[in-house]
Amino acid sequence: QVQLVESGGGLVQPGGSLRLSCAAPGNRFSISTMGWYRQASGKQREVVATITWGGITSYADFVKGRFTISRDNAKNTLFLQMNSLQLEDTGVYYCYLALVVGGGAWGQGTLVNVSS
Repeated sequence: QVQLVESGGGLVQPGGSLRLSCAAPGNRFSISTMGWYRQASGKQREVVATITWGGITSYADFVKGRFTISRDNAKNTLFLQMNSLQLEDTGVYYCYLALVVGGGAWGQGTLVNVSS
């Protein structure tokens, strides 16, 4: 079973930046696509951005031009650089990884609170 450890959330003012990290320490399985999802209070979880093993990225329209997803395959680590944060970006952010053999794993979630 793959364990994911997230970090980097917190309180930030509108227009500010945060960088989220998601690590899979000790993982022995080959990872394919990784991604970030978020869930605002009272809403369904939605995809924010994904990245393939080869580095092909995809973004939700509401973060294009503001967020950047990246990964370090050698360290099994996923990142999300979030700039120009807006009040609407508030929520719990989850990382997800899909395994080449099938299945996947979710991180525990990290809270991003954009507030003035």
